[in-house]
Amino acid sequence: MEIRSAVVLAAGEGSRLRPLTRHRPKPMLPAATKPILEHVFDELIEAGVTDITVVVGYRRNRVQSHFGPTYRNVPITYVTQEKQLGSGHALLAAEEEVDGSVLVVNGDQLVDRQIIDDVATATDGADATLGLVQNDVEEYGGVILADGGEVTDIVEKPRDERSYRLNAGVYAFETSIFDAIRSASPCAGEQSLVDGIRELIDGDGEVHGVVSEGLWVDATYPWDLLRVADDLLAHESRVASQVSPSARIHDAATIVEPVVIERDCVVGPGAVVGPNVCLGENVTVGSNTVVEHSVVDADTRVGDNATLRDCVTGRGVTVGPGTTVVGGPGDVRIGDQVHQDEQLGAVLADRVHDEGGSTYAPGTIVGPEAVVRTGSAVRGTVDAETEVRS
Repeated sequence: MEIRSAVVLAAGEGSRLRPLTRHRPKPMLPAATKPILEHVFDELIEAGVTDITVVVGYRRNRVQSHFGPTYRNVPITYVTQEKQLGSGHALLAAEEEVDGSVLVVNGDQLVDRQIIDDVATATDGADATLGLVQNDVEEYGGVILADGGEVTDIVEKPRDERSYRLNAGVYAFETSIFDAIRSASPCAGEQSLVDGIRELIDGDGEVHGVVSEGLWVDATYPWDLLRVADDLLAHESRVASQVSPSARIHDAATIVEPVVIERDCVVGPGAVVGPNVCLGENVTVGSNTVVEHSVVDADTRVGDNATLRDCVTGRGVTVGPGTTVVGGPGDVRIGDQVHQDEQLGAVLADRVHDEGGSTYAPGTIVGPEAVVRTGSAVRGTVDAETEVRS
């Protein structure tokens, strides 16, 4: 590992993860029980990075107040992308903080230190070195790699039959990347980092790729947070099954591993928590309640005799006694698209208040501050601050 400085791009909202991103950006959503961005910082530091610049934008106060000026004794410099005009535009916002070779990492995707190490040690004087993994590229960036490791093409959401590697969003750049971004023609008013890399490829720049076996995980839609937690729990080097010493688990409760139960949680008598459950800080699970395959964010209260399956909650949610989230699969509407047979029971965004005795159909999404009155049958998409009655 020779490059010690990193720029982390964390300015975007993550619009396809609404309503969970209404009050915080995608990098601050939970991967298991801690923000995605915190995982990114941990992996950078474990790989030897000693200086981090973070590009913030949407809801930037949520990032800055969480991390402050240092994280694990590594200084953090914040720069602001005032308008979200693309990943290239975001990197340009950090130009003054870069005076040599630099790692650039997406702050809203999970990558492990192996990918970072592989990129940092493979630069060999190239203008750009891209971390690549073997994965489905249909919704991401695909890279064509020559036998000698030279990148010959990079395509967003490719649809042809060529043999692509997935662009993992981990880069090593020389300062030539900044002029390349400026030289690239904006698309739909945005300056893309990929277009800047393509400008180097088409010009006289040297662009290499390195294929890594490291873990790469992304959350595109709300139900993906369940898959992210599953993947992390399956890789104990990233998130080990654990119960915080300060959590209070009743002797008559049952914990089915793997689980992560953070500090100050309370699990009542007769409750069953797990497998594949992540409880954030200060979550309460009532007596005789069942929680399976769910990500329950901080400060949430789940009442007695409730059932949560395939459920994602925001912060400060109240689930009343006797409420049932029956679990997926279900059809989920995101914007004007319907995603069929997704493994999702329900998404309950920040500060949803369920009074109890309600039933949630598979694929239900409830917006922030909605109130669900006692005994309601809830399905489809419920807008923020809406009152639901049976």
